Amino acid sequence: MNAPVSMPSERFEPQDPDYAARVRESFGRQRAMQLIGATLTAVEPGFCEIQLPWREDLTQQKGYVHGGIIGMIADSACGYAAYSLMPAGASLVTVEYKINIMAPARQGLLVARGEVVKPGRTLSITSGEVYLRREGRSVLVAAMQQTLMMLPDTPDSPE
Repeated sequence: MNAPVSMPSERFEPQDPDYAARVRESFGRQRAMQLIGATLTAVEPGFCEIQLPWREDLTQQKGYVHGGIIGMIADSACGYAAYSLMPAGASLVTVEYKINIMAPARQGLLVARGEVVKPGRTLSITSGEVYLRREGRSVLVAAMQQTLMMLPDTPDSPE
């Protein structure tokens, strides 16, 4: 099964013209993403993609990528999709997500894609998918729905 080319189904207008640089800068400060070796590969208004190559130290006892790692990249892809639409002075936090893991993530490249379903003044709804690319094929590994809360006038840094 080949993964569809996923781009935002609805075009959104970012509130910050420098949204992509702001998203990339924030992602660069995410120590957790650095720890697991994830990279930010696409940022569009309301859309984000993160890739993670399989590594043995990210697996559980059966050799599959641990579900917590799958959740991490899906959470970040969805979060940055929402963050791309927020004002420059705002930040956000995840308040809820539901993830369904549908296939084991064996050796290959994990690709997490997040997109905004509905942006809101306070709460935004996103959806995400994680695919495993291996040997020229893509398999859907997980699907997520997420709710995020915007924190107005709150810097996206520990300062």
